[in-house]
Amino acid sequence: MMKTRAVTHHDAQALSAYFYRNQAHFSPWEPLRPQEHHSLSNWQHRLQQLFAEPINEYWFVLDSGLQIVGHCTLSNIIRGPFQACYMGYGIDATLQGQGLMPPLCQAALDFAFNELRLHRVMANYMPSNQRSAKLLARLGFEKEGIARRYLKINGQWQDHVLTAKLATTD
Repeated sequence: MMKTRAVTHHDAQALSAYFYRNQAHFSPWEPLRPQEHHSLSNWQHRLQQLFAEPINEYWFVLDSGLQIVGHCTLSNIIRGPFQACYMGYGIDATLQGQGLMPPLCQAALDFAFNELRLHRVMANYMPSNQRSAKLLARLGFEKEGIARRYLKINGQWQDHVLTAKLATTD
């Protein structure tokens, strides 16, 4: 059974395995990364930092009971008059199209709006990524524009569709 939950201190091994297992699957949508980026020691360090100062990044995972099979992050949290963050996500290559991402992303959105009390969550995708377009539309994100050559993904500058979801109450 799949379970959505927050990342814990004990997830370094499972996160490392998940990202290594899906390296080829995620590579068209991610920046080039050093080989050790998803090593066990790097994940241990990243989780240690995350829990030492949980102010700029929150991780939620889809857990099959045996392994992590999906992730959703809230990052670059900005306070002050902006009150916003970015959301990123991914699912195991073997589980695409099975409807597992909406509940995982919704859990992250609920946390962003209800616990962090943010006003805006932004998520951007490459125009060719129709799965992301459909997911974000289903979650209630609205298109706000196109950013040309926005991020260097897989070694190439890529355009991105900018989307956001706003809190229903302020």
